[in-house]
Amino acid sequence: MSRPRKTTETTRLIRAGKTPGELVRTVGPPIQKGSTVLIGKAAELYDDRRPTYGRGGLAAQEALTAALAELEGARLVKLFPSGLAAVAGAIMAVVKAGDEVLATDAIYKPIRRFCDRVLGRFGVTMRYFAADASPDAVMALASPATRLVVLESPGSLTFEMQDIPAIARLAKARGILTLMDNTWGAGLIFKPLAHGVDISVQSLTKYVGGHSDVFMGSAATANPEIDRALERAIIDFGWSVSGDDAYQMLRGLRTLPTRLARHGAASLEVAAWLARQPEVAQVLHPGLPGAPGHALWKRDYAGAAGVFSVALRPAPARAVEAFLDALELFGLGFSWGGFESLALIADPQFDVRKAKPVFAGPVVRLNIGLEDPADLIADLRQGLDLLTAAD
Repeated sequence: MSRPRKTTETTRLIRAGKTPGELVRTVGPPIQKGSTVLIGKAAELYDDRRPTYGRGGLAAQEALTAALAELEGARLVKLFPSGLAAVAGAIMAVVKAGDEVLATDAIYKPIRRFCDRVLGRFGVTMRYFAADASPDAVMALASPATRLVVLESPGSLTFEMQDIPAIARLAKARGILTLMDNTWGAGLIFKPLAHGVDISVQSLTKYVGGHSDVFMGSAATANPEIDRALERAIIDFGWSVSGDDAYQMLRGLRTLPTRLARHGAASLEVAAWLARQPEVAQVLHPGLPGAPGHALWKRDYAGAAGVFSVALRPAPARAVEAFLDALELFGLGFSWGGFESLALIADPQFDVRKAKPVFAGPVVRLNIGLEDPADLIADLRQGLDLLTAAD
């Protein structure tokens, strides 16, 4: 055996501090920071059965995808830098020029923007169906060019429910793929793959992260061919997530069942109270008895999420703004799924829809966080008092 060559101090400092040969075991995976992955032997440089570059994901990313696969009942899960990227990436992975995509009219606005702005440039046709359309009505729109149906149930902002199992079954019979944005169900209270959906996507930014401080999305499938298509899309577009972010998401996933149960119970308590208030015309929460879509929710869902909307009685914009500005425990913001309660006016986002929804009055979306529901109710009550005063 040859003796190590003597090197200069500069070289020794560069080479010092390598990863120890054996890491101690902790409850979470190691966070590996690195673009370069060192390969043991020259013959293994192009062996793509193992990571050869950090962008493909290392220990924390691998641990997160394994945990998400368990949650989703999936073959494999792919990670994307945001929920929007996950939906856009999954769509791009399975469609091509000349294909047609059907999507719910209530789809999340940034996803709709991607579909309208980007897919059209690449020769993909978009068609939108009513958010509460029956399975037969959805499939009646399908043509020989239809490749994919994009679902979101409950729908963004207005919370229409769709019969996901029936749509998935009818689409599969015609060789059409289905993709569902399941951020509301978080992979926990609704499992799209178990109901026949081909691709289950969620914004991990919301409930899995749970603290409104990290972006990420995931796409899960049980179909090996779709899994390979997702993998190719990630490689071709260069998407990646950091080890730090993956670790945070994995940490959030550990407490998801506990947090989501509290979010759901609190949202139902607040929703039931709002339904009794004279200033409220309608509560749009599928978990609330009597609300639109409740029967489908009761049949298919194992619980409720914390976000829903209310349609107020007719009121001028200044009165709605006075109501929201008066809230002390509800921040004004566009996200949801975090520990903090949020509120926003939904109506300006309806203009992009093919069929603008009609309600008795302005629509306000609420994210019920982890605060005490009694305190949130008291906050809403004082806000509603100002709504009436400013009317």
